[in-house]
Amino acid sequence: MFDTTIAGSLPKPAWLAETHKLWPRWRLGGDALQEAKLDATALWIKAQEDLGLTVIGDGEQSRQHFVHGFLERVEGIDFDHKVEIGIRADRYKAMVPQVVGPLRLARRVHATEARHLRAHTKRRIKFTLPGPMTIVDTVADRHYGSRERLAFAFAELLNKEAHALVADGVDIVQFDEPAFNVYPAEVHAWGVPALERAAQGLACTTAVHICYGYGIPANVEWKRTLGDQWRQYETIFPLLAASTIRQVSLECQHSRVPAELMALLEGKDVMVGAIDVASDAVESPQEVADTIVAASRFVPRERLIACTNCGMAPMHRDIALAKLEALVRGTALAEQRLG
Repeated sequence: MFDTTIAGSLPKPAWLAETHKLWPRWRLGGDALQEAKLDATALWIKAQEDLGLTVIGDGEQSRQHFVHGFLERVEGIDFDHKVEIGIRADRYKAMVPQVVGPLRLARRVHATEARHLRAHTKRRIKFTLPGPMTIVDTVADRHYGSRERLAFAFAELLNKEAHALVADGVDIVQFDEPAFNVYPAEVHAWGVPALERAAQGLACTTAVHICYGYGIPANVEWKRTLGDQWRQYETIFPLLAASTIRQVSLECQHSRVPAELMALLEGKDVMVGAIDVASDAVESPQEVADTIVAASRFVPRERLIACTNCGMAPMHRDIALAKLEALVRGTALAEQRLG
C-alpha cells in the first residue's frame, strides 16, 4: 500500500492547551507542562498507529506554533518584547519575537520529543522543522538587515538540529515552507538555496512541505482571491526537481491546483494532500482515492505518498481523527483501483 502520513501538526488535547487556535496558550506550566506534552505526543502516536498510518509524526504537541516552537531555543531572539507585523505578504497580523543579535543554538531544540517519538513506535518517523524562508517571514528582524542573510543564518541552525534529529533515529526530516507560495521571486533568488543549506549533508530522507496555509479565516479568504487555478507551484516545482530534496508535500484536496503541475516534480516522491484541513467536512474514502488516482496520472505510483493538505492544529480532535481514518481507508481504495 502507499505510505500514509500527516503533514505536521495535530490538535492539542483540551487539557494541554487552548483548542482551535493557531497560537494556543498552555494550560499548565513547569514540569507538569513538559510531562503533559509528552503524554499528548504518546496519545497521538498510538492514534496514528491504530488508524494505520505508516509514517508517524509527533503532531507537534510540544510546540505552541510550528515556527516559534523552534525559535524558543535560539539565542539572539527576544520573546519578551514581541511586536505585531503582517506576515505572508500582510495576509494577516501576528505578534512575533524580534531578532536582536547573532543567532546561535545554545543547546538542542527537539531532542526530548524526537527521542520520545522514536521510543514509542517501531514504524518510520518524520519530524518537521520550519523552513528558513517561512521563519524569516514570521519574525521581526532588528539585526541582520536582509531577509536573505537572515534566512541563511537560520538555515545553519536548522541544519545543525536536523543532523542531531537523524542521530536521534528520525527517518524523514521535513522543512515547512508555506511562504514559498507567497514570494516566488525570493524563492528563486535565495529560498531554495537556503532550504538546501538547511538540508545539507543529511543521511535521512529530506522533505519540504509547501501548502496554502492552515485552515484559518485569513487563509481561507486569501484562497478565494487566487482565481480558478492556483499555479504558484508552477514556478517552484522545477527548482525543487533540480534540488537534493527527496520528497515534496503539496495541497490537492479541494484545492484549485492543476494536477498536471505534479509532473514538474520529476524524480521526487510526492506527498499528495488528500485531506482538506480548511473544512470540517470529513472526506469519504472515495474522495481520497480520487485525489490519489488523479495524481497517479502525473507521478509514478511508487513515488506517491498519501498525506494531509497541511497541519491540523486548529481542528476539532474528533474531526481530525475521522479525517485521518478517511485518509487511510481512501489510500487502500486507491491501491485497489490502481491494481
